[in-house]
Amino acid sequence: MIATLALLIPAATIAQEAQKPPYWASIRAGQARMRTGPARTYPASWLYRRADLPVRVVQHFKEWRKVEDPDGTQGWMQANLLSATRTGMVRGSAPASMQDRPTAGGRVLWRVAPGVVGRLSACGNGWCRLDVKGRAGFVEQAGLWGVEAGESLP
Repeated sequence: MIATLALLIPAATIAQEAQKPPYWASIRAGQARMRTGPARTYPASWLYRRADLPVRVVQHFKEWRKVEDPDGTQGWMQANLLSATRTGMVRGSAPASMQDRPTAGGRVLWRVAPGVVGRLSACGNGWCRLDVKGRAGFVEQAGLWGVEAGESLP
C-alpha cells in the first residue's frame, strides 16, 4: 500500500518536501494559479502565464507551497505547478550586461532587459551564468531575482 501511494506522488513533490523553506523554485506550468489559501476551495488571487518565473517558497502545507513572486506578492500554489529548476529574473530599471566571463572586465555579449527570465546554471563570486533561450553569459548576481546574495550554485 505504501509503495502504491509513493507512485502517485510526483518525484518533484517528494524532493520539495525534503527542503526546508525558504528556498527557490520556478513555475513549471504555462498557467499557474496563486490562491489565497492552501486548497482549491480558496479563491485564486493571480493567474501566472509565465513558465520558469522564479519564486521563493516560504512555507509548506501538504501538497501546497506558499510562494513569493518577484513583486513580493505571496500566495499558495500546488507543488506540482513548481519545478526545482533554478531560474533568475533581471531586475532593476536598466538592461543588465550579459558578459562572456564572470568579471567586470568581460566582453558584453548582450544586454538583457529588466523582467527577462533565464535559467541559472552556475553562480559564484557575485556572478551567475544565465541562459535565455540559448543565449548564455554571465550577469551580476545582484541584478537577478531568484538567487540569494553570495549564494553559490554548481
